[in-house]
Amino acid sequence: MPAPTVSYMICTGALIILIFAAQVFCLYVVDNVWAEMAKRELKEITDYVSDTIANLYFLANSTNLDVTMEKILSLPSQIGGSGYSVEILRDASDFAQRVKGFFKGKSWINVVSWLPPGLRVNVARYEMVDSGGRLAVVGCSRVSSNVYVWIAYKA
Repeated sequence: MPAPTVSYMICTGALIILIFAAQVFCLYVVDNVWAEMAKRELKEITDYVSDTIANLYFLANSTNLDVTMEKILSLPSQIGGSGYSVEILRDASDFAQRVKGFFKGKSWINVVSWLPPGLRVNVARYEMVDSGGRLAVVGCSRVSSNVYVWIAYKA
């Protein structure tokens, strides 16, 4: 074969390999960008839930009466085309620790937002809230010296 033909074949082969390698690299970068953006949106949602619980706690704790307050959450149905879940994490003695959000099927992408100390989880009304068409509600109730919080679906 003449020299120009061999160099043409080498360059064509290198170009084909470069095109496939660039696609693999591009998909990797796009997936990482999606994961980072979805994680930031999920963090905004857990911060929103945590701040709502904290506000209800401060309202309930500002009186000496036994009160119960609820607030309907306006949560998006999906983030980046994926469903997610939000829950209040608690320790062994039912004290609320933080609000955790994670993606269904991709539990390695998760975020947490902290809650004020001293809150107890009302286990009778507590649920894990999944994204979707149902309305979610957070609540806070003060019973004597304890303040209970929960997250559940609106009845």
